[in-house]
Amino acid sequence: MSEQVIVITGSAGEIGSMLRHALRRPGRRLVLIDIADQPAVEPDENAAVVSASVSDVEAMTQACAGADAIVHMASLLDGATWTQYVDVNINGTYAVLEAARRNNIGRVVYASSHHAVGFNPKTDTEAPDYMFPRPDSYYGVAKVASEALGSLYHDRHGIDFIALRIASYRARPDDRRALSNWLSPDDTVRAVEASLSAPAPGFRVVWGVSNNSRRWMSLEEARAIGFEPQDDAEHWAEQVMASTSPDDPGAQWDHMLGGKFTADGFDEAGRS
Repeated sequence: MSEQVIVITGSAGEIGSMLRHALRRPGRRLVLIDIADQPAVEPDENAAVVSASVSDVEAMTQACAGADAIVHMASLLDGATWTQYVDVNINGTYAVLEAARRNNIGRVVYASSHHAVGFNPKTDTEAPDYMFPRPDSYYGVAKVASEALGSLYHDRHGIDFIALRIASYRARPDDRRALSNWLSPDDTVRAVEASLSAPAPGFRVVWGVSNNSRRWMSLEEARAIGFEPQDDAEHWAEQVMASTSPDDPGAQWDHMLGGKFTADGFDEAGRS
């Protein structure tokens, strides 16, 4: 059996650096792409470190040659200008998809976000996987645009594209909101592995959320691709409730999927 080659963009970032270690498997080689400094490859690590901008189409095409799939995590998260979001978050996704097309790579797993639908209000029913976009920020707009690019490249070029709308990725839930929308590191790995191995998924939008007792996001598409989240923020509920106040300033926007990103006067430096 030939070696499986997986590209990770944004591999120096919070999730990317975690995946660098968690996606190691016998018979798998990782290509780790980031413009930021990365640790050198360890002696037992079957990987290559590439310093390149995710928005550089030629560099991405060269770095992705021979890959089986791309896990696209590279993104500006906050504090950026519109021009920067366009350059990195939108043009970066274009460059990844174009590199996939040129190299006949059949699958891209994309780190989307709940901020693509942040201005949707929470309801008594679960937020569906294909909830219509209502972005709450320039960051959210860039996620919507990238999902649209993935749809185009699937329909026109046959590339499987799974958009994981990641909610609150943290090592552990640390506020009341995260008791509902937390995504654990272990469940992130499960989501990515399922996305890499699902047979012929086509274009999918999947909530990236753990199986929280208070969850208000659907797991229907997650389970359809074989992602069975196992962690539950309720394990920390007593501690979180004791250490936080229901009158926390952020709670006034908790009725919206995007949380404080939907606040009046929100600037791109805020996060939820």
